[in-house]
Amino acid sequence: MLRRNITEETCSRIIYFANKQSLKDGICIHSPMLKLGVRDNLLLTNNLLSLYVKCCGAQHARHLFDEMPHRDVVSWTSLLSAYVKDGNHREALAFFDFMKSSGENPNEFTFSNVLTSCRALGDFVYATRVHASLIRHGFGSNTILCTSLIDLYSQRGMLRDAVQVFDGVANVDSISWTAMISSFVQAGSWLQAVRCFIRMIDNAVPPNEYTFVKLLVACSCLGIDHVKLIHSQLILWGAPLNLVLKTALVYAKCQQMEEASKVLKQTSEQDVQLWTTVICGFTQNMSFLDAVTAFRHMVGNNIVPNGYCYAGILNACSSAQSLLLGRQIHAQVIMAGLENDVSLGNALLDLYAKCSDAVADVKRVFEGIALPNVVSWTTLIAGLAEQGLPNECCLAFLEMRLEGQQPNSFTLWSVLQACGATGSANDTGKVHGFIIKTNADHDIAVVNALVDAYAGLHMAACALRLVKGTSSRNVATYTVLASKLNRIGQHRLTLEIINHMRDDGLQIDGFVISTFLSASANLGAARSGEQLHGYAIRSGFAGWISVLNGLINLYGKCRCVAEAERAFTEVCQPNTISWNALMHGFALSGCTASALSTLEDMRLAGARPDSVTLMMVLYICGEGGLVDLALDYFHSLRRLYDIKPRLNHYSLLVDLLGRAGRLEEAVGMLNSMPLRPNALIYKRLLHSCRLHRNMLLAEQLARKGLQLDPCDLEFYHLLATIYDEGGRSDLGDTMRNLVKEGGGMRKNATRQRPLVEMNLSSSWQQKCIESRIPGMSLTLSNEE
Repeated sequence: MLRRNITEETCSRIIYFANKQSLKDGICIHSPMLKLGVRDNLLLTNNLLSLYVKCCGAQHARHLFDEMPHRDVVSWTSLLSAYVKDGNHREALAFFDFMKSSGENPNEFTFSNVLTSCRALGDFVYATRVHASLIRHGFGSNTILCTSLIDLYSQRGMLRDAVQVFDGVANVDSISWTAMISSFVQAGSWLQAVRCFIRMIDNAVPPNEYTFVKLLVACSCLGIDHVKLIHSQLILWGAPLNLVLKTALVYAKCQQMEEASKVLKQTSEQDVQLWTTVICGFTQNMSFLDAVTAFRHMVGNNIVPNGYCYAGILNACSSAQSLLLGRQIHAQVIMAGLENDVSLGNALLDLYAKCSDAVADVKRVFEGIALPNVVSWTTLIAGLAEQGLPNECCLAFLEMRLEGQQPNSFTLWSVLQACGATGSANDTGKVHGFIIKTNADHDIAVVNALVDAYAGLHMAACALRLVKGTSSRNVATYTVLASKLNRIGQHRLTLEIINHMRDDGLQIDGFVISTFLSASANLGAARSGEQLHGYAIRSGFAGWISVLNGLINLYGKCRCVAEAERAFTEVCQPNTISWNALMHGFALSGCTASALSTLEDMRLAGARPDSVTLMMVLYICGEGGLVDLALDYFHSLRRLYDIKPRLNHYSLLVDLLGRAGRLEEAVGMLNSMPLRPNALIYKRLLHSCRLHRNMLLAEQLARKGLQLDPCDLEFYHLLATIYDEGGRSDLGDTMRNLVKEGGGMRKNATRQRPLVEMNLSSSWQQKCIESRIPGMSLTLSNEE
């Protein structure tokens, strides 16, 4: 007996040492144990089982377990934990059922392992059974198990159940409080998370750094004041500012990057995650230069960027429209061997789609992504749409479907935008059919995109029918419809949307009020505009800048200048739209001096004039006959504010010079402008030639205008009138006869384009020569 005790003690020491060192050689003691007949010693076999679990895994340990003559809860729990450790969670739950059927009662460690498997599998039905079982076994208030249950229920979104479990905990410690706070954060209940923290402090439970990490995530959504409050508590409790906590604090303070930078400098401990948070914070705050500077500092501190960091700096390059810097980062990505990273590929794709004019760049980056995901395809489609290539956008969508990728709502939105750009009702209908087949019509964002597409195609009835047919319609749906109808000139239909919203019991908000005000302004409907004004005041939207801008525009177009000025004074910080609307109101009312004075006030206030402002100024000067002042404004505003004039700016200026009799300057402006002229500019100049009886120039301009639009008969009528008023009624009759001979030209222009061009380029010119049209002495540019 003494020898047996010595043998058991020796085996026990060997197994203990092997267990401590995780030495597989310790398993060799198994054979002597069998030979010496000491396997009845439960403590010894449990230690041996633990060694098998550590060194050989659950499968080999199961063989020993099945051979054990005696087992206790430790034996069962050891093997169960082995299954959990190996990731065999289904096997772990089956083994737990086997344990219960054998009559062995589980302990808290057993339940902890089982709950781990339930969380890993997402098997919440089994978890509720486990919850009931642990209550029956007297573990309903166990802190560790309740914390696991809180985490488990939160993962499923069962916040009420998580709160009930928390309220049942006997001695709530920091871990349990943190788990509960985390549950509120995960559910998006930010204020509840802060209130839970206040209760935690009231109960004198000290928070740890993980508590503050969760709180900072919540406060980043609540605002900077809440962040400052938690930061002060962090200092008060003396929580160590480790990397995890510092990163969370910087993330939370991304609204105020100056404060975030101070946190960054508080300790020398830094890593790539912290710097990535700083870079992304600067990018979100539109501080792109600071983002690039932070990236350089990070590299200078010998911290190697990872894929997320490169993606963050590439987003900054995209937002800043810095293609050159983006190409440099692209080169670094290649040198770092990260070019196969999908998220990085998507960031590069976004960069080239937004910043490069070459479609080949976008396609090359996309082809370099080994396994493009839905984000890759969506970025490609959106990029092609932005590049003005709607047909290629639709083809990319078809290819995406052939590859088996399921589009998301933004993909469908981009494709519908492309269909609208092509003006193809057929393509829009096909995409609509796909949306119905895939049940994507339950997504309100997709429905809104469809409404926008149909309204943009002037299919207002289809758009309204679609709105009425969806059960998930909301204010945004009607806002999209009203905005598009107003944009395409359907102003009366736009105002009828008010009745539809009222029938659906939807509250009109500030965004859609702005659209209704714009429609009223375009109709000159002061009465409906005043009613909308009263509604905005009653509903609390009268202070919105978009509403006030709409009121300025409304009263200005209705020539109620005093009301427009009153609405303007209510704007706290007038933007360019506010100033333009006021200026337009003065111009329509013939108050030239007040309009130009408004421009100077706008510049003194620091608002930046845009192309609309320039158009307004040229119109105002034209109405007042202020040609030289118009030229001065045209050149000065272009230079000071980097305004790129459009064709309508040049058209207005050429017309202004022509009506003033400065025809040579007008032709010089026409020749020097960097844009291709259209037929309208030539017709405007023809009117000026008629006004100033310049027959010679009129002939030259008519020929150039007809080269641009051979089917425009207005050139013939204008030239005939100029001939009549210039004493050459014979040439005027010739022009009218040409119109009669080509009476069917406009009707057949699409069908017989080559014939029409021949008639107007050769036959017309031949008859003009026979009628002795003199040659030109003033040369027009041939550059189109």
